[in-house]
Amino acid sequence: MKLPLLAAALACVSFAALADEADVKKSVEAKLGKVEKIIKAPMAGVWEVTVDGQIYYSDDKGSYLIYGSMLDMKTGKNLTAERQFNALPLELALKQVRGSGKNIMVTFEDPNCSYCKKLAKEILTLKDVTVYTFLLPVLGDDSYEKSKAIWCSPDKAKVWVDWMTAGKALPATPAKCDLAGLNKSAQLGGKLRINGTPAIFFANGERVGGYIPAAEIEKRFAATPGS
Repeated sequence: MKLPLLAAALACVSFAALADEADVKKSVEAKLGKVEKIIKAPMAGVWEVTVDGQIYYSDDKGSYLIYGSMLDMKTGKNLTAERQFNALPLELALKQVRGSGKNIMVTFEDPNCSYCKKLAKEILTLKDVTVYTFLLPVLGDDSYEKSKAIWCSPDKAKVWVDWMTAGKALPATPAKCDLAGLNKSAQLGGKLRINGTPAIFFANGERVGGYIPAAEIEKRFAATPGS
């Protein structure tokens, strides 16, 4: 094939891909609202579309939409759950690192949640872990007030751990404090359809609703490739 013809052929392929993307985006937005992200999915002829923090899958024309998980049959990985985990805005979370920090978990917790306090004590016994905790005050106004006191502290993670594991009094909330991050954290819990605390996410995409002991957490770390 001559170079001009090859260039023309490549341009046609590129245009077709853009046209498909535009069709899918237009179709999805007509039904679900603004598309935050759209990329080709690992499966041929399928697009991965993110709307309001949720991942959907569409055909090339936007005629059909699937809401659910895409699994890699060779590895057994839940590709959708892994994608959602990797997209979490960790800059909004309280961060604890123990040992090498090689094992990663994410939690959504309420400062008045008794099972969250139980989980916090278990986390103290974990080795080589990084824990990202999103504040999710779902148990009422007092939970939000406590979350504000934690969020506005210079050392958020320490204040959180001291409160959850030892009941150490929270500092007074300063008169001036930017609560945008705290509010985004709470909104994220809604987007992820978290109805109770604690909620735990692991790097392999597994999601656990409720408390589990340290031994069960360690088992999940051991079963995760690369841990």
